[in-house]
Amino acid sequence: NKTNKIIGPAYVEVAKKYANTEKNVNYLADKIIKGGTGVWGTMPMTAHATLKKEDAKLMAKYILSLRKK
Repeated sequence: NKTNKIIGPAYVEVAKKYANTEKNVNYLADKIIKGGTGVWGTMPMTAHATLKKEDAKLMAKYILSLRKK
């Protein structure tokens, strides 16, 4: 969710944690594809293994664009 924590963090919280850099876009895109746990708590993030890297990067760029200046 863009502004509310549901299972994982709200997108705006992710944007607060990570600067909008190419390194972070790639890191988050990989997390979207591979899933994971431990960064935001114990609830695992579902992997999206069939998602193309470029699509995951677009998602990460959108999320990071929500960072307030």
